[in-house]
Amino acid sequence: MKKKVLLIDALINFLLGVLLLLFSKPLAGFLGMPYSDVYFYPNILGAVLVGIAIALVIEYRRKADGLVGLGLGGAVAINLCGGLVLAFWLILGDLNITPKGNTFLWLLVIILLVISSVELIVHKKK
Repeated sequence: MKKKVLLIDALINFLLGVLLLLFSKPLAGFLGMPYSDVYFYPNILGAVLVGIAIALVIEYRRKADGLVGLGLGGAVAINLCGGLVLAFWLILGDLNITPKGNTFLWLLVIILLVISSVELIVHKKK
């Protein structure tokens, strides 16, 4: 089960990373997110998320003497940190986003907190 959770987490990180790497005005509008003329930060974050996804896949496929990727503890830390900071901004930040964008971001918070919870439960069953 632990390996399956790592693979699901990798898929989520990969999809979010690709969305940020493809950041554009049409995509931001489709998601209901605020648009910026600066692509640098979304693209860098996208690259980091894709890197995390690759690390999770390496860990998923790891053999006894193979390359070590990102473990379950690291995945929990990353997801909880991202989810809680995003929730903080949604609750206390004066974000100028559409209701659709607000819904999309709360959905991300829920996904991040759920996957973290599942990872912690899987770890505790060990």
